[in-house]
Amino acid sequence: MSLLIFVTAMADVSSTRPSRRDRARATRLRVIRAAQRVFTGRGYAGARMTDIAAEAGVAVQTVYFTFHTKAELLQACYELAVLGEDDPRPPPAQPWYAAMLDARDGLTAMRRFAEGFSAIAARVAVLDDVARSAAHEPDAAQVRARNEQLRRDGYARIVAHLAGRFGLRPGLDPPDAVDILLTLGGPATYRALVVDCGWSHDRFVDWLANTLGQQLFAPDAGPGSRRQAR
Repeated sequence: MSLLIFVTAMADVSSTRPSRRDRARATRLRVIRAAQRVFTGRGYAGARMTDIAAEAGVAVQTVYFTFHTKAELLQACYELAVLGEDDPRPPPAQPWYAAMLDARDGLTAMRRFAEGFSAIAARVAVLDDVARSAAHEPDAAQVRARNEQLRRDGYARIVAHLAGRFGLRPGLDPPDAVDILLTLGGPATYRALVVDCGWSHDRFVDWLANTLGQQLFAPDAGPGSRRQAR
């Protein structure tokens, strides 16, 4: 083999070999997936870092080096569930959010919200239940509280948009609207109806869109109404 052919062949091998950063990302993702399975199977308190390492097929030192604590790993599980794996983005950067902002009436906006939220809830509902049940674990409680605050802040921005663009139901003030959105559009509600009661995902989306429309807007808030955005 000539030197030129050898160098070219080695370059081809190098170009197809994952970089160190890619390998690190793949390992991180594998550990997070493993942690999700262990957390949901054994609970937060019952999950040990050694169990997660074994489930991921890595050394326990790798888990500690990447995440340092079990609480950091729980936070990473939340983030993966919210952002998604295929095209990870925060909710305001996801397509459903833009469609909600562009909706021309309140009911359509709630349909877009229900579709986007339910996709996230399908990934996070059981994990959130694990964190909620670990209220006696300060680290887990802190992680859940932080994520709930992020959700409240995000929902407050959504309600502000809805109130400014379409107006809320008479007598409903924005703080109460945020509470309604947090409760109905929460992972516990998704888990109760889909996981526990056996509703289909699509049935939940329909129910959530219709219920939020009724709770947040006046009866004339649909397409063709005077409240429709111009």
